[in-house]
Amino acid sequence: MSVIGIVSEFNPFHNGHKYLIDSVKKDGDGVVCVMSGNFVQRCEPAVLEKRMRAKQALLCGADLVLELPVAYCLSGAQTFARGGVSLLDSLGTVDTLAFGSECGDVSKLTDLAEKLKNTQVQNGISELLKTGITYASARQRAVENLYGSELACVLRSPNDILAVEYIGALNGLNSGIKPGAVLRKGAGHDENEPCGTFAGASYIRKKIKDGEKFEKYMPESSFGILAQALKDGAAPSEYRKLDIAVLSFLRMAGGESFRDTPDVSEGIENRILNAAKDARTLAQVFENAKTKRYTHSRIRRIVLCAFLGIKKSDTAALPPYLRVLGFNGKGREILKNSKSASKLPVVMRSSDISPLGGDAERCFELECRATDIYNLTLPVIRPCGTEMTDNIAFT
Repeated sequence: MSVIGIVSEFNPFHNGHKYLIDSVKKDGDGVVCVMSGNFVQRCEPAVLEKRMRAKQALLCGADLVLELPVAYCLSGAQTFARGGVSLLDSLGTVDTLAFGSECGDVSKLTDLAEKLKNTQVQNGISELLKTGITYASARQRAVENLYGSELACVLRSPNDILAVEYIGALNGLNSGIKPGAVLRKGAGHDENEPCGTFAGASYIRKKIKDGEKFEKYMPESSFGILAQALKDGAAPSEYRKLDIAVLSFLRMAGGESFRDTPDVSEGIENRILNAAKDARTLAQVFENAKTKRYTHSRIRRIVLCAFLGIKKSDTAALPPYLRVLGFNGKGREILKNSKSASKLPVVMRSSDISPLGGDAERCFELECRATDIYNLTLPVIRPCGTEMTDNIAFT
């Protein structure tokens, strides 16, 4: 059985995600998805709880869903990709890493990933950062200066940026997994307008929160799960429910609270703390703290990581276990085949964590903390401890 891996967020699972799976999955193939948990890379709570999103994926072509630990979910593209790819590699049975791409050219993406390691490119990035521009802009300009605009323009597209990081992570791990690019169909990742029945996840989330119709942009089974969650008060999450808690944390925190927080450098924590003194909402903190150099997304990442107690050391090593969020019959077969090949222990229940000790216990501690906070963002607030009691999704 050929096994295809996908690093995902499914926030929520929509027609574009179904198209990606259908494009790469042939009869007999298995699909393993590594998925962000209850907080996602844009540094906000996922619109729908992770096990429900895992079930959406299982009903739409995925066979096994593994969780990307929260510290990696709340990281920049490079660390996010490294965490997700390492889990697929550690499973020991994945042949291909599939991803959506705006350019759809795996050879161009592979070439760019290799060129980014060039010393001249790295030196160019360092020099350009001194001008006060963001890392993303500096990297794109450094590539353009050396290799021209055609290659550099790939770094303008969000899915291609992640694709380059996925390939770089595969290379860094000396993985035998082969990359496979699928040309993205329909609306872009953050586009404000749909294209037929395809719409970006951000567009769908806005429709959900505005109480407008969105079902045509999602597979029927995926929509059904979300519609029931909306009816039950289990969705959508709302980050603004955390405003007072996070603002209180920021107003009481000192610079030392940010000392070991990822992405903190050059006194950026002082700018955030000063912004919190006058802000009445988190949105105002993010807006007032951002600069040309320090992007909105970086500020959000720092604030949420500090609030959740995530440290730089939490992503210094690779994820310590393979945590199962959901599977079907074929997923069970993949897990069985991985027993002898897997480089990491497989975690099916919370009681599997304690015997692993150290890094695994710390990783799960952060997951429990994140879920307890996430539960406060739902229409019907859930209690603490659900991380240890909620069941694995199964179809």
